[in-house]
Amino acid sequence: MQKLTNKEEVVMKILWKLQKAFVKEIMAEISEGKPHYNTLSTLVRNLEDKGFVAHESFGNTHRYYPIISKEAYRKTFINEAISHYYENSYKSLVSFFAKEEKISVEELKEIIALIEKGK
Repeated sequence: MQKLTNKEEVVMKILWKLQKAFVKEIMAEISEGKPHYNTLSTLVRNLEDKGFVAHESFGNTHRYYPIISKEAYRKTFINEAISHYYENSYKSLVSFFAKEEKISVEELKEIIALIEKGK
């Protein structure tokens, strides 16, 4: 699975939220830096070429929908990030967040409890 560009990710988040949408509906959801309609249409078609979305035809218009779930993309993206930046070590990832004070001791205890519950 290819990594999404920032603009593609914006569109995919909208499609994951709406589940199905015409380009004009996607455009209405973009709050900052609205692209030209044709640019957005090309971006959505590129997402289709990459295998992230498909469409239903209604005459000359298309309604697009995601065929890759947000969870499947997130799992792939997280696994790649851990592989590239943390040498496949989830311990290194958690240690990084702890050192950066992005995760508290209480949150770490909750994670441990979830892991123990899952065993």
